[in-house]
Amino acid sequence: MVETVLVTGGTGFVGGWCIRELLERGYAVRTTLRSLSKEPALRAAVGAEGPAGERLAVFIADLTSDEGWGAAMAGCDYVLHVASPLGGGVDDEALIGPARDGTLRVLRAAVAAGVKRVVMTSAAATARPPRDSGKDSDESVWADPADPQFDGYRRSKILAERAAWDFMASAGGVTTLTTVLPSAVFGPVLSKENLGSVRIIQGIMQGRPARLPRLGFWVVDVRDLADIHIRAMTSPDAAGQRFIAAGDYMWMDDMAKALRSALGPAAAKVPTRRMPDFAFRLASRFTPQLRFFTPELGRKMGLSSEKARRVLGFSPRPATTTVVECAQSLPGAE
Repeated sequence: MVETVLVTGGTGFVGGWCIRELLERGYAVRTTLRSLSKEPALRAAVGAEGPAGERLAVFIADLTSDEGWGAAMAGCDYVLHVASPLGGGVDDEALIGPARDGTLRVLRAAVAAGVKRVVMTSAAATARPPRDSGKDSDESVWADPADPQFDGYRRSKILAERAAWDFMASAGGVTTLTTVLPSAVFGPVLSKENLGSVRIIQGIMQGRPARLPRLGFWVVDVRDLADIHIRAMTSPDAAGQRFIAAGDYMWMDDMAKALRSALGPAAAKVPTRRMPDFAFRLASRFTPQLRFFTPELGRKMGLSSEKARRVLGFSPRPATTTVVECAQSLPGAE
């Protein structure tokens, strides 16, 4: 019998790849949208055409309302709760409310429908210890939402995951919860909408910033992230567990070198020089968005995905491959 999976937020970067992978593996897939006007673009992006398209159904539901979730969830075996509001100049509560309350809305509907398991997309930041603690990030760490190192988006992820685990501890029923904590998500884009962290690669390709600051990221490929969601969905050992999903660490300077080496003339605008730390700090005085990154200059926070590798067989591809193929997929790339 074909099993049915609901993916929340199907038009998102991660959600789209989850849908694509599930369809390729033979699942019946449902996804939630806020408007049916986005359905044609979604189907084109995830390759839901021909026989595969017959296994994809779209439901109208929103994280801010109870309406539609019962119908979307009825008869589902699993849920991948990927949808979450993104940052972008809005106040913290505008992110935290929908993320936390939306997660609880999805979980209540899943428990009521008797779903086997919900896999929730959290963030690696939810397992980050205080700066200068000397500790690495792993699944035993629960980040403090009051820690000043976190912006509104990361606080929303911390509070939403905590609310999810608190709810499931008392909800009962047959439904289990697993959370996946990705690092910086790059990789091929399926559409030009909701690029998220991919905008970092897009900026480098366009020569922004003109000089590269000493900042770096633990990279996870969106295709590997979709794969680990499905592994977490089906593995008996994943029930009640958190899993960090991260591959290699790359400094922005290393990303630029990889892009210039692999793409040649197409990477003509990629910066070749580094930005001195004092210049970044000076710029942050006039650009509030940069202030969050200032304490990260030259720092490489320790992070472990050993648990995901051991329990789920997580095997991320090289970060250089991810970054290059991400750039090649961007609109306008040659």
